[in-house]
Amino acid sequence: MISTSRRSSGDRHQTSWTRTAAALVAAAGLLFVVAACGSTPEADATATPGLPPAVATATPQDSGATAGPTATPTPDPADRVPPTVAAPQLSGRPGGFVGDLAPEFTVGATWLNSEPLTIAGLRGKVVLIDFWTYTCINCIRTMPFLREWHAKYEDLGLVIVGVHAPEFEFEEVTANVEQAIAEFMLEYPTVQDNEMITWRAYNNRFWPAKYLIDADGVIRYTHFGEGAYDDTELKIRALLVEAGRDVSAVPVNHDRGPTADPRAYTSDQESRITREIYGGWSRNNHPQGLYIADRTYYGGALQTRVYTDPGDHANGFLYLHGSWRSDLESITHARTTTGYEDYLALWFAARSVNAVVDFAPGTEAFEVQVTLDGRPLRPEEAGGDIVIEGSRSYFRVDEARLYEVVALPEYGEGELTFSSNSIDFGLFALTFGAYADIS
Repeated sequence: MISTSRRSSGDRHQTSWTRTAAALVAAAGLLFVVAACGSTPEADATATPGLPPAVATATPQDSGATAGPTATPTPDPADRVPPTVAAPQLSGRPGGFVGDLAPEFTVGATWLNSEPLTIAGLRGKVVLIDFWTYTCINCIRTMPFLREWHAKYEDLGLVIVGVHAPEFEFEEVTANVEQAIAEFMLEYPTVQDNEMITWRAYNNRFWPAKYLIDADGVIRYTHFGEGAYDDTELKIRALLVEAGRDVSAVPVNHDRGPTADPRAYTSDQESRITREIYGGWSRNNHPQGLYIADRTYYGGALQTRVYTDPGDHANGFLYLHGSWRSDLESITHARTTTGYEDYLALWFAARSVNAVVDFAPGTEAFEVQVTLDGRPLRPEEAGGDIVIEGSRSYFRVDEARLYEVVALPEYGEGELTFSSNSIDFGLFALTFGAYADIS
């Protein structure tokens, strides 16, 4: 069983390089429990990867576990008259702030589940724009609520538009996005924002991000990250009523979303929930990066080196052993092996762990072996994609997506390793969750 308490940090040796990097991480506040996936590299100067914006309606949430079913309770009589949304001070200009005119979608972009739409053509409707990308666990967790709102309010004048803004290059592939839309059962329109044009027009910084637009095309409400689902639904209802729609027969879902285990907030950086970790050079070679602990990694991009795991691991860093290449978006296994001798290791604190891995069409599926504290994962610790077979636990990579690796019975800590014999294995990102309930 994974430990749920740990020895003091004084019992754990760290190299001077790791201590320096850890200090930078702590200074940037990167180990905070998050409710939103990381920002784009271009936004790093103003927004820390993995940090949510300071939004009054957002509560610190989780970056990891899979959402359970949502329940719709019997409506309270007060729900039949939604609160009004205060009229903002109108800016008269397009932008992404409350009171701005909603910017138009990217012209010429690929639309899925719909013919091309325009903000102008949607006047008279209430529009909810959801910026997402399909490997973002935080985006995935919001989808049950988006599906519910679409089912409940589409006929009453709500149009949800997903703006798929990719974080990684493989997420730009239309076939990958189409497959994700089918798997997540999203029936509302989605536009691919591969050049991040719509993203920039809204001054957006995070996945997921929601912009609620009234019937006159004015942004009236925004929410970034997970949570506050009940508040968002009440705002949707209020703008529909404002547009002359009767929503009194539709019950409100009062679910705000799950809450994080309080142990994730500890001041001990070694026991606090692990920050989102990126494998690629583009994210690492940055003051707010430094995800890979070995300083020789930072000698340059697209370099293949043989690394030695020092064996002493600090929370929030990736340790390499064997032959690895510093690709721009991933840390990639640089040779074919037979005995899983090359690996990626880390000390983590969380309840759930997810890995983003690419898969190139035309290549053979491959396995990624996972160990926890030097042993295979047990059934009660395994994420949804893990196969437990004899003395091994692994996940099989046959799609470019997020893989659910660890789902502990409760918040805990431990040593995790990833290894593959395949030269096609590249780790793009690891995300960690701390929800108290991951049913």
